[in-house]
Amino acid sequence: MKTLTEKIAGLSARRRKNVEARAAELVAEEMSLQALRRAHRLTQARVGKALNIGQDGVSRLEQRSDLLISTLRGYVEAMGGDLQLIASFPDRPAIAVAGLADMDAKRRRSLPSAAGRRGRRRLTSRKG
Repeated sequence: MKTLTEKIAGLSARRRKNVEARAAELVAEEMSLQALRRAHRLTQARVGKALNIGQDGVSRLEQRSDLLISTLRGYVEAMGGDLQLIASFPDRPAIAVAGLADMDAKRRRSLPSAAGRRGRRRLTSRKG
């Protein structure tokens, strides 16, 4: 059985170029936050400075599987990018979701301050 390297080596130069271009497209379509930061040749410390958090905070952020949109937006903007949210449906064209920045800002303003939250007791259920 041939290895992938052997199969690619057996392709014509034009076909190999097409395969490599398509592979690059696929890689560019989906990247982890860490891979995205590295692709922009940025350190965690530099991104952290832009976000006003430490390097360790950036490391934890990159490992999370669930982020607030505002957190993700800040991360992307710290790298000089712009976050766009696209909704896709099987029977319709993809559509950009707008207005989330306004909704997020309103939500933050309506939340109690951190000092107010610290004074609250945590509610837990009691057994039996």
